[in-house]
Amino acid sequence: MPTSVLQRKAIFFVVFAAIVTLILVFLPFVETWIQSYILSRFNLAIAPDGSVVSTDGGTLGMMSVTSIDLILNLFHIVKIFLWMALIISVVRFMGYLIFTTALRSANQTEISSLLRTVLSIIIYVVAFFIIFQSQYPGVQLAPLFTGSTIIGIVVGLALQDTLGNLFSGIALQADQGFQVGDVISIANQGSGVVEGVSWRGVKIRTYQNKLLVISNSVVGKETIEVAPRDNLNARLVFFNTLYTSSPTKTIQVVREAVRQVENVSQKIRPIVRIRDLGDNGIDWEVKYWAEDYSKFNDTDALIRQRIWYVFNREKIEFAFPTRTIYMEEKPEETTPDEYLNLTGEYLGKVPIFNPLSDEELEKLAQASTNRIYAPGEGIVRKGQEGNSMFVIKRGAVKVQIPLGDSVKTINKLHENDYFGEMSLLTGEPRSATVVADQETEVIQIKMTALKPIFEANSELVKTICELIDERRLLLDAGTEATDEPKGKMERGVITSIRNFFGLK
Repeated sequence: MPTSVLQRKAIFFVVFAAIVTLILVFLPFVETWIQSYILSRFNLAIAPDGSVVSTDGGTLGMMSVTSIDLILNLFHIVKIFLWMALIISVVRFMGYLIFTTALRSANQTEISSLLRTVLSIIIYVVAFFIIFQSQYPGVQLAPLFTGSTIIGIVVGLALQDTLGNLFSGIALQADQGFQVGDVISIANQGSGVVEGVSWRGVKIRTYQNKLLVISNSVVGKETIEVAPRDNLNARLVFFNTLYTSSPTKTIQVVREAVRQVENVSQKIRPIVRIRDLGDNGIDWEVKYWAEDYSKFNDTDALIRQRIWYVFNREKIEFAFPTRTIYMEEKPEETTPDEYLNLTGEYLGKVPIFNPLSDEELEKLAQASTNRIYAPGEGIVRKGQEGNSMFVIKRGAVKVQIPLGDSVKTINKLHENDYFGEMSLLTGEPRSATVVADQETEVIQIKMTALKPIFEANSELVKTICELIDERRLLLDAGTEATDEPKGKMERGVITSIRNFFGLK
């Protein structure tokens, strides 16, 4: 509240309290004078039990007694009224200072309003009984309440819902599950932004700009989902793509587009991840953190719009439902002959396959397969049994070996490099772990593809063995030296190849 409002309230309170106090101070003198005047005029006196009696022994009429009692009791009633007015003014002014001014900075207006109402009622009731008892000490209030038990039960049943709302409101505010400005969703009731919490119920502004009022007794029985206004609350937005779209590219372009959307927090990087592999395509979800959660509908819509535009620029297609019929030009597909020629070219660049003829390379290409690996995905593991090798068509891989509790990268291979040849030719366990450094496409050659070629041309074994020995010497030079003679190593490799392939 502005300072001027506080000053006006303070001045009004001081003036009012001063006037009432002065009246209460001088009222007993006026009461004493009037009592003395009336009693002396009519030869009356007040007995110890508070009744009016005649001093000359005469008998008073019923009308006279009633009139005199009314005049004398009028002062008691005025005193009760003035004392209650003074207490009400003090409670209201102190409540304004404590609950409105002091708690305003803590953003607890709904708590202060409800608490102020409850405390005020308690103080008013207690003060009234104390003041009443001070003015009429001879009146016992206990029999009054005992005699009104039936009335209390009837009133309690009639106010059952009201009292239920009151105590439920007190419990809600004591728990402080939500505050004004928070976004809440109440099961089977609705959702929106909290505008107020009173002794009766909770006021929620829905996203259709309607005001939803729910009683506290109902709110206390339901499950409430709360998105605090001073918190970064997460949201999920879903979309899909065709299976032909690269997941790595999709993650990069969508994440960058979402980061630039208004109301998306820059403190936490958005997460783009595959939610499911659906019937029609890849199902995705975007997880972002909203600065103002009450605007999540607009933010979700803007994110979907940005995804559409970035897909349009990057030529990424949304997945169509299977029940939708659409026409598109069929892209040119690689013919089997073109595939064999292209694969044969890649295999011809591998040094250990240089001795193979064009016909043998074509046979090897026919029996090979293409495989694609995601970034960070393992292709082979150290110590794993293997009978195949890999040629990199595109991408890159890291060759790693364990080093204590961690791993050490000893080499990086790129397009046209190969690995796993010893497992293909001798069946030895993998000597290192190979992990895709980026999205990588490889040609896998298994033992079953190379065996018919060795059986048809046994001289190839010796030629390939010489190339393998040269590659092994280079690898050994990078790790540890060996004193084993070259001829002995060569004979050992030839024996291993022949035994592995079952050659004579």
